[in-house]
Amino acid sequence: MIRYLPLILTGVFLNAIAQLLLKQGMLRIGSFSMEAAGILAVAPRVATNGFVWGGLLSYVVSVGVWLLVLSRVDVSYAYPMVSLGYVFAVIVAWAVFHENVSLLRVVGVLVVCLGIYVIARTG
Repeated sequence: MIRYLPLILTGVFLNAIAQLLLKQGMLRIGSFSMEAAGILAVAPRVATNGFVWGGLLSYVVSVGVWLLVLSRVDVSYAYPMVSLGYVFAVIVAWAVFHENVSLLRVVGVLVVCLGIYVIARTG
């Protein structure tokens, strides 16, 4: 199973990149209300935002890659690897979006990394 780790990581990182692209797109658009008028007002800007489209495309490709993964690897091995996307997203959110990453959040990320390490060794 470990030989499929590059394929798993590709799917995981494409999924995380999708989140980050969607975040960038929404930063450019701004927040909106969940009332019908707010949604209708923002919909054209969302529909024409390149970052949003890039995020959606990344999701589609990540699903294709994930289907390849699931056809070759035990889901009990592959699915926990998805949490690497959380680690990647926290690092990028801190570095690119200048989000506050507290010490407690860093400890949580390290715990996730430890769990992934344990699972990867069972492959």
